[in-house]
Amino acid sequence: MPDQGETRYPPGAQILVRDEEWLVKNAARTDYDGDKIEAVGVSEFVRDEEATFFTGIDDVELLEPENTRLVPDTSSYFRRSRLFLEAVLRKTPLPQSERGLALADRFLLDPLTYQQRPAELALSMRNLRPRILIADVVGLGKTLEIGLTLAELIRRGRGERILVVTPQSVLEQFQHELWTRFSIPLVRLDSLGIQRIQREIPAGRNPFTHYKRVIISVDTLKNIGQYRHHLERIQWDAVVIDESHNLINPGSQRRALAEILAPRTDALLLASATPHNGDKQSFADLISLLDPAAIADPNHYDPEDDLGHLFIRRTKISPEVRDQMGDEWADRGPTLSLHCAANEAEELIFAELTENWLPPKPAATDFGTAGKDRQSVSTDPLFAYNLLKSFLSSHRALAETLGARAKSLADRVTKAAKEGRKHDPAVDREQEAVARLRAITDSMGDGGAPGDSAKLDALVEQLQQIGVGPRSTTRAVVFSERVPTLKWLARVVPPRLGFPVAADGDSKHVRVMHGGLSDEEQRIVLGEFGLAENPVRLLFTGDVASEGVNLHRQCHHLVHYDIPWSLIRIEQRNGRIDRYGQRHQPQFRALILTSVTSGAKDDRTVAEKLLRREEEAHKLDGTAEAVTGYYRAEEEERRLIRELVEGGTVEEFLDTAPAADDGMLADLFGQVDSITEHELPPRAEVPSLFEGDTAAFVEAALAELYEERAEDVIGLGRGEDPKGGDYLSLSPAKAPDLLHRLKALPPAYLKEQGVAERMLVTFDRALAERKLTDAREASDTMWPNVSFLTDIHPVAEWLTDKVLVQFGRQEAPVITSPHVTEPTFLVQGIYSNALGRPTVVRWMAVSGLPGTPVVGAMSDALEAAKVGPRLAVTGAPRDLDHLKSLVPPAVSAARDYLERTKDEWADLISEPLAKYRKQLAQWRQDSLLPERTSRRRRQIEETVDEQAHLLDQLQTTGRPLLRILAVLDRPAPTEPTDDDLAES
Repeated sequence: MPDQGETRYPPGAQILVRDEEWLVKNAARTDYDGDKIEAVGVSEFVRDEEATFFTGIDDVELLEPENTRLVPDTSSYFRRSRLFLEAVLRKTPLPQSERGLALADRFLLDPLTYQQRPAELALSMRNLRPRILIADVVGLGKTLEIGLTLAELIRRGRGERILVVTPQSVLEQFQHELWTRFSIPLVRLDSLGIQRIQREIPAGRNPFTHYKRVIISVDTLKNIGQYRHHLERIQWDAVVIDESHNLINPGSQRRALAEILAPRTDALLLASATPHNGDKQSFADLISLLDPAAIADPNHYDPEDDLGHLFIRRTKISPEVRDQMGDEWADRGPTLSLHCAANEAEELIFAELTENWLPPKPAATDFGTAGKDRQSVSTDPLFAYNLLKSFLSSHRALAETLGARAKSLADRVTKAAKEGRKHDPAVDREQEAVARLRAITDSMGDGGAPGDSAKLDALVEQLQQIGVGPRSTTRAVVFSERVPTLKWLARVVPPRLGFPVAADGDSKHVRVMHGGLSDEEQRIVLGEFGLAENPVRLLFTGDVASEGVNLHRQCHHLVHYDIPWSLIRIEQRNGRIDRYGQRHQPQFRALILTSVTSGAKDDRTVAEKLLRREEEAHKLDGTAEAVTGYYRAEEEERRLIRELVEGGTVEEFLDTAPAADDGMLADLFGQVDSITEHELPPRAEVPSLFEGDTAAFVEAALAELYEERAEDVIGLGRGEDPKGGDYLSLSPAKAPDLLHRLKALPPAYLKEQGVAERMLVTFDRALAERKLTDAREASDTMWPNVSFLTDIHPVAEWLTDKVLVQFGRQEAPVITSPHVTEPTFLVQGIYSNALGRPTVVRWMAVSGLPGTPVVGAMSDALEAAKVGPRLAVTGAPRDLDHLKSLVPPAVSAARDYLERTKDEWADLISEPLAKYRKQLAQWRQDSLLPERTSRRRRQIEETVDEQAHLLDQLQTTGRPLLRILAVLDRPAPTEPTDDDLAES
């Protein structure tokens, strides 16, 4: 009888269910229905179909290795056997004991070691599961690091079901990077997409099971009330949550979403350049999503000892990053602060603000005024600063703020009248002040003529100097915090630069992006700005584009039309063009509105000082995040305004960081490089009959599967790019099983490139890179027309599965070689855990049968037999019946060998689990303090039980799966020919 939690059906096992053959993907014990088996069909009728079986319901027959039938391989140069063995090697998930990277150098990106470190950390022995926080600063390539990590999980059979959650502004960008660089297709969903799926599937079925790998915006998914029941009924292999600093706030919808997803996934990858808010408890709370037993006391923990295995953070000046960057990230230029002297109307506004809204506090030496501070007309001092910031953005933003304030004040007066009470006289004073400011603002107009706005005139002048114009390809991005400013600039700037403007005032050369746009509208705007042949030259955007968005492909000029009162936000803005892959020096300009009004708080009061400090911090530390001690842009700005309201200065604010965390988080998230060794991450040992050459495998598979019929059956063709490089072309429409797999590719890619009719793939990295670059720089589509065929590309996986079923049910080929001295059985041995995932995989060669079996390495036996593309078929096996009689003893010898050598690999599996058991016990002891509430104590015990159960599931269990893959034997002697006799 199987042990508790043991399954007899580990991944890779072949089973017979309902008279069809299936390949086991995952299996696990259930409490009532026996083993739950997730499988994919391999026989003709069910090929590529996914299904779930329960052994308590279905009759599931495990195809036992002792019943293997041996079939001589007569294909040219034993091609069928070599392909079959290679397919098994590729299809078998790498085991839990393999910590090295298998695919790090196989994708369309520069082989930068620092970008491989997160995958190395996720797979390290210190991690119970692949759950980490990638906290690299803006621009280092967190999406690429996530892609590498997901690819390694896929190779380990731990990435079948993937959910990626991102802000809506980066959905397509993330989807594009994972497909074009890693061949990982993600289906983009929004609320309408989910509704469409629900209409297509049977009532009550979970829409999130419709596709295996999904990307969705956090704004869609955070509607917990609508999707909770679906999310609680699905398990993921890997969940990625980008911009994960938004998960910190307890009680928020985003946090509730994370708390549902975290326990329902094996791997959890969190990414954020600003992963905490400066509070130890909040950061500990975020870490608990990765490992609920990592931190016992959220007020006291050691970053390195407690968290070193759960997060990684580097800056641009981290040694490994700096040494490897080369010319893939040009050093940024200085930020140019451009002073714009206020015009007459603007000075009137400064005077009004200074006199009535933000009067300067008198110095103690001012005789007759000491201690008699002039009061603001505003009943809310914070609103007075909001008014100032609106004006420093533009007079149009100021007009909207004043309009909203006037309505609010009028509503207060009306309410007081309805309630029969006298309203506050201060409201009258503020209404009068609002009316005066509105009169001045309205007099300025909004036509954008020269002289109407000092900053507008300076912006036009700077854009002309940069070279933005109708006959230039130069592009620039202009940031502003206020939507009215963005819309106004988009209307008045184009005609002043000479761009043609339509009758409705729009220009095809300008786009506006802000948080009020839908995810589809944002996608279109970003796509147009990123394509070289698109006529868009100016992007006016709010800070919705300051997180995660790539704007550097066609642009290296950025203008701050107004400046956020936050170092973090300034850094995030700059990071849109100052990031990995930027070939030109990023150039920044900031418009500084100045006033001659005594005591006026113009842009020199706050903005210019913040710009200087951000630049200094970037040079010294690679990030400005830890300068103020506040790690959220909103909190940083709120605290700064409070400092100003209380009479402080920007300098005092910048020089006095909060002391609540004793500097621990500042040290942790300032200049950090938690992995400093410059050695390459360890590489996985992956046997291969094609030396890991995917091109050779694919070419051989196509030749074997289709012979001379490939052009007719799958439309196979070959081409040569004029600039160099070869590619293959396929017609998926002629191969329904391939077309079915491609449905998971991005719809825009499928449609724009006509992939169903003609799909172009290449093994030439240089060609693929050039096509990817062309798609961005010399095309009207972001999708390359030739894709790089990686190991996990759908076409490679399709061919692998087709090769696997070339031999019949429980058949193994016999390969004859004159270099073999005795029959040698090639055997696969797999130990698994209770989750059905391999913990140990052994590739064995059994010889010396039947009397004195010897077990060696399969790769050594293949090399000694010279099995390869030059080994010709010279004869049949000597005695096929004798070989068949050796199958049971070969299986027995392999099983005995695995049992005898358990100790060699047991520590690789058991040691980290044992360490975590001790850690769990210590965490429980440290957490159960006397002052804990009964609810908290219950939560602690539940966490301990859950983690202990997980440990039990990760432990190797049961007997190994054994499978005869092939047999090596000498060819039977042949009768000498007349030529042989003559030669002798």
